[in-house]
Amino acid sequence: MKALILNSGAGVRLRPLTETQPKCMTKISPEETILGRHLRQLADVGVEEIVITTGPFERELVQYAEAHGEKQKVTFVKNPEYDRTNYIYSIFCAREYLGGDILLLHGDLVFADEVLRRVMDFDGSCMVTSSAVPLPEKDFKAVLSGEYIKAVGIEFFEHAVAAQPLYKLLRKDWQAWLSRIEMFCRNGRRNCYAENAFNEISNQCRIHPLEVGNLFCQEVDSLEDLDLVVSGLRTLDSEDSAI
Repeated sequence: MKALILNSGAGVRLRPLTETQPKCMTKISPEETILGRHLRQLADVGVEEIVITTGPFERELVQYAEAHGEKQKVTFVKNPEYDRTNYIYSIFCAREYLGGDILLLHGDLVFADEVLRRVMDFDGSCMVTSSAVPLPEKDFKAVLSGEYIKAVGIEFFEHAVAAQPLYKLLRKDWQAWLSRIEMFCRNGRRNCYAENAFNEISNQCRIHPLEVGNLFCQEVDSLEDLDLVVSGLRTLDSEDSAI
């Protein structure tokens, strides 16, 4: 299992924290950044190969990852058009490194260790979802059809549950999705979500919803999100200490 971490965004909504470093290097506790947490969590579940896409402040990101890695093999792939494309093009740029089973996550997603353990233990391709939280207005929702996900996007509300961009994708499913991503990018559709490509072939890329309930899992898009994540991690650490 190889992990793909998408870290090519500019993090505009997190300024001024992202004026001199990428969003993934934002501190979420006195001891931990988002990227540092990802590297530690991936090592804990035995992921030894990681592909990280980069955009602005590539040198700072590479130096940080090399200094704080857990002896994983890390490959860095820059999206040269990060300021005018979406992460679908970052995936396209990294496609030669993405054979086999893939753990795919956004670089600004912060989650409890238990969430990742459940993803890794799931028998099949999956995406993290939660029916225990209200549907977000502007974040991902997953439309369910039977035991599979039919579509993912911010615009869906009917038959949908809250969803987070943390996937485990078995090779067959991932190759179907990646092929459609390549088609999108070669046809100039580079400024949309990778999930737009998935939605066209969801009958071939069979992704299950992995219900995590109230387990902590949240993206950091803004300073307000960061405050919520810092507070949530404090609560999580307190609960772990009490066990």
